[in-house]
Amino acid sequence: MAGHFISEHYTFIKGQETYSYYGPLNALAWNVGYHNEHHDFPYVSWSRLPKVKEIAPEYYDMPCYDSWTGVLYKYITDPEIGPYSRIKRNVHVAESASEKKTE
Repeated sequence: MAGHFISEHYTFIKGQETYSYYGPLNALAWNVGYHNEHHDFPYVSWSRLPKVKEIAPEYYDMPCYDSWTGVLYKYITDPEIGPYSRIKRNVHVAESASEKKTE
């Protein structure tokens, strides 16, 4: 199942931030591979995520995986991919009301 985490959150293709997995293990893993669909519609039940892709395939015509084992193999053997192959965002924390009053 580590392939599931790596396949969803590591940048194997520059600019492609997250990926879906459309392989047979989705049947055993409650469709966890429908990752992009889940991010687009977080309140859709796991059992309905394949229907999202079926209804709007043009929105999910992007790089994806069909093998978590293949993802692990690529992660281990490709020197361009490693623990730091993730998108890192700068988070800006809004000032609280009490901080603004002290200025």
